[in-house]
Amino acid sequence: MEKNGKVFIQLFRYFFSGGIAFVVDYAILFICKEYFGFHYLLATVLGFSVGLLITYLMSIFWVFDKRRFNNRQTEFLIFAVIGAVGLVLTYLFMKFFTDFLSVHYLVSKIFTTIIVFVWNFTAKKLFLFSIKKTDR
Repeated sequence: MEKNGKVFIQLFRYFFSGGIAFVVDYAILFICKEYFGFHYLLATVLGFSVGLLITYLMSIFWVFDKRRFNNRQTEFLIFAVIGAVGLVLTYLFMKFFTDFLSVHYLVSKIFTTIIVFVWNFTAKKLFLFSIKKTDR
């Protein structure tokens, strides 16, 4: 399937690829917590990290058609920084929903994912997968 520069198509593709990453992330969270006895925040970090890698690969190969950087190391570094902010947000929202509002950790993950999804898409679109103003 050919890449498309329309934001709606990118958002749909990002949502779809994010859905795949979410299923893997959520499964890792559940398995690590329920079967291996990890603390829910550690399991959250592990799941998020794997989901981040899936999202990166799908973003560069399918979701976005414009790339700000030709250097893959620079691109991945910025992607990782955006991901690190997303991870901090995930950690804080998981802790807030689960520990302070007493929401079950799996439900907290759903709320948190929705919030962090908006950050991730916006930041990646602005900082990574758009052309520079001088390139237009």
